[in-house]
Amino acid sequence: MSEGTVRLALSGVTRRFTQAGETLDVLRGVDLALEAGEMVALVGPSGAGKSTLLQLCGLLERPTDGRILIDGTDAARLNDRTRTRLRRTEIGFVYQFHHLLPEFSALENLVIPQLIAGRKRRDAVDRARDLLEMVGLTDRTRHRPARLSGGEQQRVAIARALANRPGLLLADEPTGNLDPHTADGVFALLRQLVHGAGLAALVATHNFELARRMDRVVELHDGTVRPWSLARPAVAE
Repeated sequence: MSEGTVRLALSGVTRRFTQAGETLDVLRGVDLALEAGEMVALVGPSGAGKSTLLQLCGLLERPTDGRILIDGTDAARLNDRTRTRLRRTEIGFVYQFHHLLPEFSALENLVIPQLIAGRKRRDAVDRARDLLEMVGLTDRTRHRPARLSGGEQQRVAIARALANRPGLLLADEPTGNLDPHTADGVFALLRQLVHGAGLAALVATHNFELARRMDRVVELHDGTVRPWSLARPAVAE
């Protein structure tokens, strides 16, 4: 992955919901591009549509209108099966809660998504061990989530997001459930891995101190994305 390669491009993306006969325009024409090696913070007040935007970028929903390109592929033109395959191989997800499978070990939580993607078990285990070493959990490979601390659980979740070598990483409040000290360590690790692997990462967060440590900050406001000035007062929560 070389820097300067556009991993994600949104053009005129809208998302409209209709409930009880009323129409709600959550996104009104979002234009956004992320390059390999770039970590972008997405800020905005609660209810602005940050999670909706991440779901669209992650091909979990379809936009009402507009184009979403993943590595140059127009996802809107793909059928559901191809979208699922693209999501599985090209996109990694990290959420506020780790969503690890409780009955499986840390190692197994990293192996399973690789097996689903078609990787041979031996290769998947080797990749999982390498990733756990990268996130500092070599001595936790056999531990189930209940035996891991909150920070360790989130480290496993980050490693799992990278298991299939995606080009795009989407994170929704990845440190939101952690205490400030642990959150700082997890974020530092996430930033190191994103830059080291040349990923494009879009990170939704309410933590403006973390946002300032990313390469760029954009704000979701009134259904559109605009550059966020660090000098501008923080948006209301």
